[in-house]
Amino acid sequence: VQTLQCARAPSTRALYSYRWEVFRSWCEQRHECPRSCPLSSVLEFLQEQFDQGKSPSTLKVFLAAISACHERVDGKALGANPLSIQFIKGVQRPRPRRLPSVPAWQLHVVLDALLKPPFEPIADIDLKWLSQKVAFLLAITSAKRVGELHALSVHADCFRVNPDGAGVVLRPNPAFMPKVLSVRNLNQVVVLDPFHPPPFASEEDRTLHTLCPVRALLCYVDRTKGFRLTDQLFVCHGAGQRGKALSKQRLSRWVVDTIKQAYQLSGLPSPVATVAHSTRGIATSWALLKGVPLQDICQAACWSSPLTFARFYDLNVVSPLSFGNAVLSS
Repeated sequence: VQTLQCARAPSTRALYSYRWEVFRSWCEQRHECPRSCPLSSVLEFLQEQFDQGKSPSTLKVFLAAISACHERVDGKALGANPLSIQFIKGVQRPRPRRLPSVPAWQLHVVLDALLKPPFEPIADIDLKWLSQKVAFLLAITSAKRVGELHALSVHADCFRVNPDGAGVVLRPNPAFMPKVLSVRNLNQVVVLDPFHPPPFASEEDRTLHTLCPVRALLCYVDRTKGFRLTDQLFVCHGAGQRGKALSKQRLSRWVVDTIKQAYQLSGLPSPVATVAHSTRGIATSWALLKGVPLQDICQAACWSSPLTFARFYDLNVVSPLSFGNAVLSS
């Protein structure tokens, strides 16, 4: 049983375990066995959760968790039973999932802020701002999950600077287990190319170079090499934890804090409910708008199918006014 459970990611196992405990407690109050109770009891439990305001996606997780531990019914897993499938379809109709079609924050606002203090000049800024700038630039130029960025390493086998200094290739720690186990995901790399590198043809090139992820990353690695206590790329810079490996939660906080700081510097109200994961949708949506092939976008984001992008991440990153202006300007 333990080996079978290992087929799921640790985060999924933890989520299933929590949902299963809720169902088990419900069954005990009714003096029923959670592993062998009839399907009608499971559907009654799900109905109660729905009546309490739980979303259809939450109910699907409940059903999957129960199905993983419950005995088969008529030779089928609980979640594959026609009545279970019909129930999930039934709760989705009155409460359809509505994904945001526009980004919660604007990329140009953050990029404009990264050109100025406190994020520049990069050689003199506090390590706090440098850390946040590198975290955001890597998130937005790689479209990786926070967990994948967290696993990046500066070990010689994982961190390669091109001989001409024109780019960097990053690999995660070999012990890292991606969310979706596949040969491609296990051997994923982050390739960073220079952005408007010197020599500069204009002052605009010089300004845009301050957004170069290679420049920011190499500066960060050089600033932290004297006190880092781990090969993990991102390390703590505060007193007491200085040089220790940064947690995934804190790395997420860096990305979010960068966005909020940018809005504050621009005199704009801070975006509501901002999460670090939003960088994946914004990055991939802008890449598609700029002509990057969908296949390359899916490869960068580690999606096996374009449907994942279309269903969950595709955002309207351009104002509708831009469409009208394009027509009139013709």
